[in-house]
Amino acid sequence: MARPDELTFAPLGGVGEIGMNLSIYGLGNRHQRAWLAVDLGVSFGDEEHLPGIDLMMPDIRFLEKERNNLMGLVLTHAHEDHFGAIIELWPKLQCPIYATQFSAALFEAKCAAERDPPRIPVTVIPSGGRVDIGPFNVEFIPVAHSIPESHALAIKTEVGTVLHTGDWKIDPTPVIGPPTDERRLRELGDAGVLALVGDSTNAVREGRSPSEAEVAKTIAELVKGAKGRVAVTTFASNVARMKAVADAAKAADREVVVVGRAMERVVQVARECGYLNGVQNFRGTDLYGHFPPDKVLALCTGSQGEPRAALARIANDDHPQVTLNKGDTVIFSSRTIPGNEKAVGAIINGLVTQGVEVITDRDHLVHVSGHPRRDELRDIISWVRPQVLIPVHGEALHLAEHAKLARAAGVAKVLTCRNGDLVKLGPGEPGIIDELPAGRLYKDGTILEDAKSRAVVERRRMGFAGCAFVAIAMTEQGELADDPEVDLVGVPEKNTAGEMIDEIVFDVVVSTIEGLPRARRRDPDALAESVRRAVRAMLNEQWGKKPICLVHVLTV
Repeated sequence: MARPDELTFAPLGGVGEIGMNLSIYGLGNRHQRAWLAVDLGVSFGDEEHLPGIDLMMPDIRFLEKERNNLMGLVLTHAHEDHFGAIIELWPKLQCPIYATQFSAALFEAKCAAERDPPRIPVTVIPSGGRVDIGPFNVEFIPVAHSIPESHALAIKTEVGTVLHTGDWKIDPTPVIGPPTDERRLRELGDAGVLALVGDSTNAVREGRSPSEAEVAKTIAELVKGAKGRVAVTTFASNVARMKAVADAAKAADREVVVVGRAMERVVQVARECGYLNGVQNFRGTDLYGHFPPDKVLALCTGSQGEPRAALARIANDDHPQVTLNKGDTVIFSSRTIPGNEKAVGAIINGLVTQGVEVITDRDHLVHVSGHPRRDELRDIISWVRPQVLIPVHGEALHLAEHAKLARAAGVAKVLTCRNGDLVKLGPGEPGIIDELPAGRLYKDGTILEDAKSRAVVERRRMGFAGCAFVAIAMTEQGELADDPEVDLVGVPEKNTAGEMIDEIVFDVVVSTIEGLPRARRRDPDALAESVRRAVRAMLNEQWGKKPICLVHVLTV
């Protein structure tokens, strides 16, 4: 008798980290499985540790190898950490994509903004709808989050049903879109759920996430009480917050000016999809200066300190159309993503220096998270009653706390895993059964590099210790044809004794060449390596650091 198929799960990004989400589900046996991918997102590069890297993406070499068995890619919602890698990586996969209307429209707008994007078809599924994708039946269950049309996915197979929560929270008054569909989730629980694969972002926070309606009320009060110009910055994709700001402006008799391309793009898509019906038309930045200070509100990009975004330019006083003065107010209706504190702090300091009053979520309830706190996690466990729970979407601490909470809530089997772990969900005893290739790709300008990229490693070393360039011209007899050329970049000019370091390097190069046997001097590679070692050793002695050293030998 043939053994029944196994249902498996593997995160290829988004576990042990926040961002870069990619999960895959497999149905079959160890020789052949049909695969379903969920989300394909990015993380943002850290300039300090990854100089020059704009984006990081999951390594998809496993899916490339399994391309013929990849039935499709399903999107839970349209945040960058869930769909930002598609344009770069989809050409390697060429699989069908399934999303609801807003996510599909925002993706289309994102593609249109690219210089030469690939043609990527997306099948639109209605919110609450179902679709068969190979042996998987996928249902899109509406959940509240900080972007329209976020969905948990009920993935049904012959082995059992998995609830993949995506990003969610319980918000009875979400401003835009329906609240999380508790009734449907309870029905799933009654029918039986094999596994819950769930968001762990706020698993360390007690209680419940406040509602978007409470933030809207606070923003309305702050805008009403403001004397001069008001600027509000938030995540461009947070349409509910955008509506709250627009309503606050209308109540205070202010015009809304949208500042920043990302914000303009989302506004256009939100209007097309009907999420800003009844909201006044927004004005372009060219009209900002035409309104009296107490009659205008700027809705800006740049809440995370992005150097090219609108608010950074305003804080540096170099935006061509939008300025702020003493007595004006800026509201940060956002939370600072870990790693962005320094950049956000620089913007706040720039604004304060201009005499602007800055309001953040430390002072007032101007932002709420789109992720569930501990009481909400307990609620979904009680509704769904899964046999297995796997925490995802979080760093190690978040995953561990979510796992601990699930065990205390009575979940029979709680599994923590890492990116690349292949987890058997059923039938039979669940557990990690294999390890798949996993890692990250770096977007370096227009090029995708893997994490072992020599360019990134060398750039980091150059940033720390500079670079020494040496050019040597040798005769065929192994004699110097001319004086060596030495160029030091990022190296101090003088040592502690006040001597010129480039002159010391020059002397070391000459003495090293003269001290080598003639046969070695006639071998360009051997000569270059000897000089390189000598220069690095000398610089380490003089300075305490070893820069990259590049030696070019020319035989004349």
